[in-house]
Amino acid sequence: MNPIVSIKKMSKTYKGGQQALREVSLDIQKGEILALLGPNGAGKTTLISAICGLIETDSGTITVAGFDIVKDYRQTRTLIGLVPQEITLEPFETVFNTVRFSRGLFGKPKDPEYIEEILKRLSLWDKKDSAIRELSGGMKRRVLIAKALSHEPQVLFLDEPTAGVDVELRRDMWQTVRQLQSSGVTIILTTHYIEEAEAIADRVGVISDGRLLLAEEKTTLMKRMGKKQLRIELQSALKEIPSALENYKLELAEDGCSLQYTYDTGQDRTGVTRLFADLSKAGIHIRDVHTSQSSLEEIFVDLVKESA
Repeated sequence: MNPIVSIKKMSKTYKGGQQALREVSLDIQKGEILALLGPNGAGKTTLISAICGLIETDSGTITVAGFDIVKDYRQTRTLIGLVPQEITLEPFETVFNTVRFSRGLFGKPKDPEYIEEILKRLSLWDKKDSAIRELSGGMKRRVLIAKALSHEPQVLFLDEPTAGVDVELRRDMWQTVRQLQSSGVTIILTTHYIEEAEAIADRVGVISDGRLLLAEEKTTLMKRMGKKQLRIELQSALKEIPSALENYKLELAEDGCSLQYTYDTGQDRTGVTRLFADLSKAGIHIRDVHTSQSSLEEIFVDLVKESA
């Protein structure tokens, strides 16, 4: 299946010499939610801006649904909706008119039924006659999404969509994104909230210093790079780890009442069975065992450190 967005060896250097993107290549499939993670200044917003045709790149090609963003600018722009980080809305205009005006900018015919559908989908219909200045920050972000959807795009870019939004509204936004995906919209979002990517993304891309370090299915990534921690509660406290157990690189809790063993879930042999046998040989008796999986945040931090 052909990707709906295809980026090939794209680079961008700003005036002053800052290289924001370094030969980035990425294919995005229709209907997926792709989360782009990266520290400040990594190149996330530059990447989105380039795809949306807002900045010129130095090299490389970008196509949307097979159309080149430079040669076929009009076609690609109508296929894309963009929700920027900044809330830039006319404060004295109503919600309905704001969204309707955006649709007109793309040359789309008037369709008040479609505008109504969008506003209801985003829980904005009861605010349709309210002025933008009367809305909360979370509601204003919903209006930005409604504007971006007004011309019926196939691809929606969300640049830090929940920045400055409280936890409850953030989770509401996640639900909104899932609903948009179920309607057939492809969604690419940048975020600083790693739990956001973990909660809603199908695939995760990690950008650092202008380089795309990886773009991989979330579950596959966590299975491939994740590690498990085994916490072993002991019947009697230890003062130190016996020398016979040094090869396991165990961590002893401050109170001496538990050991932690970290192992790679991707390996054929985890060493857990052998560890239990060696604990028994050393006369260490186990009270209980708990396991936990590395989070996406830990994987992300490790990747960025390795690329630095």
